[in-house]
Amino acid sequence: MVDGQETYLGLGDIRFDRPKQTLYLILIYAFLIAGAIVFLLPLFWLITTSLKENAEVYVFPPTFIPKTFRWQNFPDGWFYQGMNFSRWLQNTVFITVTVTTGAILASSLCAYGFARIKFPGRDLWFIFVLASIMLPGAVTLIPLYIIYSRIGWLGTFYPLTVPAFFGGGAFNIFLLRQFFTTIPMELEEAAILDGANRFRIWWQIMLPLSKPALATVAVFTFQGVWNDFYGPLIFLTDPETYTLALGISFFRGLYNTEIPLMMAMSFLMVIPTLVAFFFAQRLMIRGVVLSGLKA
Repeated sequence: MVDGQETYLGLGDIRFDRPKQTLYLILIYAFLIAGAIVFLLPLFWLITTSLKENAEVYVFPPTFIPKTFRWQNFPDGWFYQGMNFSRWLQNTVFITVTVTTGAILASSLCAYGFARIKFPGRDLWFIFVLASIMLPGAVTLIPLYIIYSRIGWLGTFYPLTVPAFFGGGAFNIFLLRQFFTTIPMELEEAAILDGANRFRIWWQIMLPLSKPALATVAVFTFQGVWNDFYGPLIFLTDPETYTLALGISFFRGLYNTEIPLMMAMSFLMVIPTLVAFFFAQRLMIRGVVLSGLKA
């Protein structure tokens, strides 16, 4: 502050007097509030539609607030025409927990190798891993389907869970590798002097110090698997093995779609992802920031 009129805002050498600072903050908050409204509008529409009567959904112009709040849509949707949402919830939880666990363990182990172990062609192999991110999933879909069909995995959870334990995803490997390079090498050297092997260093040193990055990987993986539709659609054949994302599609009939019931079940399905992000957001932000500090 200079003469009570100027102040720094952490923007390099730019100085703002108080009126300009106030105007600047107002514009920033107005922009953030407008952005928040835009991003929250679909969620608001999802919630309000889940509480409407079926006839009110098709009213034009549409109503943002239901004329009558129909809470019965939630139990009606859960037990709609004998749908087994309880079973589908168990399947979804099992697949999500298994894949998230496998992705964390496999990607962190691969990332540790790329970050700390020197072996011939390490950088080249890492480039190949990064290049695989640009490979569309549709390109590998048919070969994977043929492989899983020949080994008898179709109709089981194996195609959806086992691959997570073999690499854990190129993006996850990249993120964790970048984070591991920020951990001081002295910690690892001290552990080696104490007789620790590579596996013990990864398990007892790297993982405990990488909670922000691991939380980021866990939340991203959780959201991706929890909301996955095409994987279960392609590889699962028995309705008893379906997931929530696949089960919700049954509300769409040939001549009629129960939109309020579909929205009610979709809202219930969104809640776990919102809770996961809410509790892990601080670790996620820290993990993403620290992962980009050192190449």
